Amino acid sequence: MPSNRRAIAALLLAAVAVAGGCGRDAAPVAETAPAQPTQAVTQLVADLRANDLAGYARHAVPPALHARLETAWREGRTRWPLTELPLDDRLPGFITALAAPGADKQLLTTYNRQFAGAHGELRSAAATLSLFATQYLRSEGDYSDDERAHYVQLVAAMSRWGQQAPLGDAQRARKAIPQLVTAARLTGLAGPDRFREAGMQRSLERLGPFFGRFKQVLAGYGLNLDAAFDSVQATLIEQTGDHARVRLHYTLAGQAIEAQLQVERRDGRWYLRDILRHAEAEAAATSDAAVAAPAAARPSS
Repeated sequence: MPSNRRAIAALLLAAVAVAGGCGRDAAPVAETAPAQPTQAVTQLVADLRANDLAGYARHAVPPALHARLETAWREGRTRWPLTELPLDDRLPGFITALAAPGADKQLLTTYNRQFAGAHGELRSAAATLSLFATQYLRSEGDYSDDERAHYVQLVAAMSRWGQQAPLGDAQRARKAIPQLVTAARLTGLAGPDRFREAGMQRSLERLGPFFGRFKQVLAGYGLNLDAAFDSVQATLIEQTGDHARVRLHYTLAGQAIEAQLQVERRDGRWYLRDILRHAEAEAAATSDAAVAAPAAARPSS
């Protein structure tokens, strides 16, 4: 698929895949370690709500592991925490395609030729992605049982949104594409090896405003991720020593989502066990192939 068509496809379909500027979007605040298991969850949600991807990475893992991940990022062995997101392997190419000279005109031309008015085809694509992603989640990949149960619900909600969203509306595309082009250029991350050269901390800081702009674009298509973050409720199910179980409830695209999360305490701070497990595997990766490996373990579009 040519790069401009791939960027258009990512713009239209990234939100239906399976999931979970140059500065920070918000001023830094004093760090406080979560005193309760539920606060480990709400802290990460607050980071995403504020477009603070660097803060998310800092709060998701202990400091020593964070330092190992920064080293692995600069050595080209990982792009964690981006590996926790759908289409993580395509993000650098997506940014580069959006930031290319004349990208706004080229992408709009491609959109008008291949996607404008193709409501039925796009709805079918959303349904097909949901089917394959659900089948994959139920039997493949390095997911815990809790993750599988959570992500299947996410896929269903996003598929319903994708089958109703006006993704083939050319007028919306004429507004959305230039916004993303400008935001991509402001990251300074377009081009080969720019993510690795910038390092994890700086790359995530630069991606924060782009993430915020992407959320605004999705809101224009009826998917309000900030409203989903605002709806999050985390309640303690049980706690035994340094281990706890938390119930997560929120509303995404009009659908109620409920999941259970394992949380554990390390050095006085609470962390989500599955995020720790994935991060430790990423930090231990020993070859450049590890950057692409997480994508091979997840459904793709």
